[in-house]
Order: sequence, then structure tokens, then C-alpha cells
Amino acid sequence: MTNPSYEDLIYEVKNNTATITINRPERMNAFRVNTYFEMIDALTTASWDDDVAVIVITGAGGRAFGVGGDTGDKKSGRSVRGTLGVPVEEIHSLIRDAPKPVIAKVNGFAIGGGNVMATICDMTIASDKSVFGQVGPKVGSVDPGFGTAYLSRIVGEKKAREIWYMCRRYSAQEALEMGLVNKVVPEEDLDAEVDAWCAEIADRSPTAIAIAKRSFNADSENIKGIANMGFQTVAHYYATDEAKEGGKAFREKRKPEFRKVLKQSKSGE
Repeated sequence: MTNPSYEDLIYEVKNNTATITINRPERMNAFRVNTYFEMIDALTTASWDDDVAVIVITGAGGRAFGVGGDTGDKKSGRSVRGTLGVPVEEIHSLIRDAPKPVIAKVNGFAIGGGNVMATICDMTIASDKSVFGQVGPKVGSVDPGFGTAYLSRIVGEKKAREIWYMCRRYSAQEALEMGLVNKVVPEEDLDAEVDAWCAEIADRSPTAIAIAKRSFNADSENIKGIANMGFQTVAHYYATDEAKEGGKAFREKRKPEFRKVLKQSKSGE
């Protein structure tokens, strides 16, 4: 089977492992509109290739796994597909619906949408230089589905609320201790460690693993409904002055004045 060619991704199949590398290191592997659609195609291809036992998602450049959507793309300019104008929920569903394990190989920052994607993957293996965290409430955004409700199942409600309310950054070791990461290794050992995990999976029954994954997912599948409803709310939120203040302040490199803007909106100023 010929590997597909992409502009924003690198797709490679080797030793029964499909590796999807987000190849935008100059933008910390942030997703632009094109990246979403290429990721959908790559995940679909890998999911139904019988030669693929496991899917690995990673980021190029060594600085970041991913940081979510590209801040150069204004939310108001997204009107392509999906509740938020980009099909982020489709990517989340594809990771969960793939009938084989999806591993996040994290080397560097997994922030915002990148942290959500690593959370949704079946397993996460990180280098010791990796950093995890959320930024949504700092920039006028939030993930109302798997990034919140499913996160709480992984790290516990108290920790999940801390992650989202405080928008702090956590080291790879802290992520390991809270259950967000399966294994932490030195950066120079990351590739070999992920290869070893993939080799073990490749020796297992693919049908048994597919059934196990479906069974795991069944217990939390209601979160997909929560996410669909939540994204509708977030879509309306993005149109508010409060949400726009987050992006504007980020681009202007200043502290956002969310409360001031909210008061002005309520008073009709």
C-alpha cells in the first residue's frame, strides 16, 4: 500500500505501525484548517489498513507534540466544517473509533488542543522534557467534551478541575503521577520505547484488541453526546466579546480583561 502524501503531516508505516507526524514545527505543530482534514484522512487510512496494528501520533521538531489550533487562524474565519468551523470533533471520534490502539508520542509541549488529543489517545508515552497543560480559559476557549469530562476519568475530578481552572503547566513526571501519561523516558530513548510498545501490540490478536477498545469506549461513549452539545455552546461563546478578548490579548501579548469586557457586554456599552 502506498503511503499518502500530505502538506502538514508525515505518514509512514513500518513494522505494523502507522506513524502520523504533525509537521509544522515552525508553528509548534498547531493545526491550521488544512491540518484537520489531513489528520482525518491519515487516521482513517491507518484505522482500516489491516497491516497496521497500532497508530502513533507525534509532532515534528522536538519542541512540541502540539498546541491546538493555530492562533494565526481567526475563529471568525473558520467556516469550513464542524460545529466550530473546523472538524476537531471528527478527529476526536476517529482516535476513539479506530479499531486499534492510538499512542501519543509526546516530546515537548502538549498544550491546549494538543493536551486534549494526548488525553484521548489510548496511551501516552512522553520524553522527560515534555510539558502538559491547558490554556483555554486564558485565551477565551474550552473543550467541553473529552478534554474535560474524559480527563476527569483519567486524573480525577479535583485534578481535572485544577488543570482547566488554573491553566498551569505540568512536567512529564507530574503527568505520569496523575495518570495522564503511561511512561516517561529520557528524550534520547523515546523512539525506542515507543517502538518497543508497538512491537508488543503487533504480537497480540488484533480482533481481541479491537473488542477490548470498543468495550473501554462503551463506558464513556456518553461523553460524545456531551461534547456535541458543548461544542454548540462554545460556537456561540466564540462570537462573544469576552471570547474575542482572549484571542486579541494573546496576539497583543497583554493580559486579557475578561471581566471588564463581560461587564461592558452586560451593560450594553
